[in-house]
Amino acid sequence: MQRHRISILLIIAISFSSAVHAQQAAQPFTPPADLDYRKADVMSEGVRLTAELYSPRSAAGKQLPTIIMSHGWGGTAALLRNVAMDFAHAGYFVIAFDYRGWGASDSRVILTAPEPAKKEGNKFTAEVMEIREVVDPLEQTQDIFNVIHWAMGEPQVDKNRIGLWGSSYSGGHVVYVAAHDPRVKCIVSQVGAMDSRPTAQLASAGSAEDQYKLAYEEATKRARGEIGYPAPRARVIGNLQGAPIREKLLRYSPVDDAAMIKNCAMMFVVAEKEELFDNAKHAKLVYDRAREPKKYVVIPGITHYGVYTTARVEATKLEIEWYDQHLKK
Repeated sequence: MQRHRISILLIIAISFSSAVHAQQAAQPFTPPADLDYRKADVMSEGVRLTAELYSPRSAAGKQLPTIIMSHGWGGTAALLRNVAMDFAHAGYFVIAFDYRGWGASDSRVILTAPEPAKKEGNKFTAEVMEIREVVDPLEQTQDIFNVIHWAMGEPQVDKNRIGLWGSSYSGGHVVYVAAHDPRVKCIVSQVGAMDSRPTAQLASAGSAEDQYKLAYEEATKRARGEIGYPAPRARVIGNLQGAPIREKLLRYSPVDDAAMIKNCAMMFVVAEKEELFDNAKHAKLVYDRAREPKKYVVIPGITHYGVYTTARVEATKLEIEWYDQHLKK
């Protein structure tokens, strides 16, 4: 009975997810005439990611310094278009993409029928369940690695001048990736969360002991098949869209990776009135542990989401200046 009830809920969740997925994928977008724009498929552990590519039309056929952009918790690549176009107008080849299970990208799937009806070699038709719109930082950072791999085969990408841009939750992702991929030469981390462990979260999320207990209980039940994955875009942490895979968050702390980064210029842009986490335990701590060249910028008077609204132009200008200094040498 329990398994039957879970199956019904999952069918409902998948139907809702597919509708959102289709709606996002169908959104019309026409870039300005002076930019080249196209979409591309990136394979990440067997899952097809959708990437959006931008470059100045005047630089067609030329290799360009490249910025890879990744969206934050509950976001999509479509929400990054204004900033992506600003970077392209500044002379960069820009790649923005959706993580697996988000936006226009495909999802990881789980085989739900015990045996396929027909199998020929390693191909078969099967009943599957999508895993959509959950937050798994280890999968998301792996997607960034694979976008970098993909970029290395793109003729217009200057392979020696790769930059990353991440905001909010992905502000930590770019630090993690830079620590593990020496091809990254410059990053911008904007209002970044650098530690997902309970001890670094707000007290309102519950005690660290309670959070660890919940994470391990969920992990055990998921490993034993007693629960599945959360419904798409579930809101379980404040108003954030997308339920976390809690046991993965326990193993994700970019703040501990900062000292590993070499030969990469790092810029941290933070909100003076950041309300979602303590800057001192996140971006400022990473900055203090990082090697030169590095820069820490506090935008006065704004809260976390102000960097996307009233302070967007200011932040983007500062970020372009940083990229120009370290990717256009």
